[in-house]
Amino acid sequence: QVQLVESGGGSVQAGGSLRLSCAAFGYTYSTYYMCMGWFRQAPGKEREGVAGIDSDGSTSYADSVKGRFTISQDNAKNTLYLQMNSLKPEDTAMYYCAASPAVGYCYPQYVADFGYRGQGTQVTVSS
Repeated sequence: QVQLVESGGGSVQAGGSLRLSCAAFGYTYSTYYMCMGWFRQAPGKEREGVAGIDSDGSTSYADSVKGRFTISQDNAKNTLYLQMNSLKPEDTAMYYCAASPAVGYCYPQYVADFGYRGQGTQVTVSS
């Protein structure tokens, strides 16, 4: 059973930075294929895929965060990261880590539907 635990959320002013972490349990990154990703959900809005990263390190981003956010993973620590720079008030949301072993779906538009998800960490950006 894969378990994902996010951390690193908080409150920051516009233009600031945060780094989210997602520790994975019950799964070893180097063992078999897994797509890891982040999605977010703001109050009253639909879930939005943010970024995905493949087992081979290939990354993809939503247009809304491209150039500002960077997804990465540390295989030795079984941990996924999301570095968020130049944050905007519209980035305010609950951020979730997600994972899926399905091949061919490692793109932001699919991340919110992945079968494994964490409990989320809140990010609040004030203007």
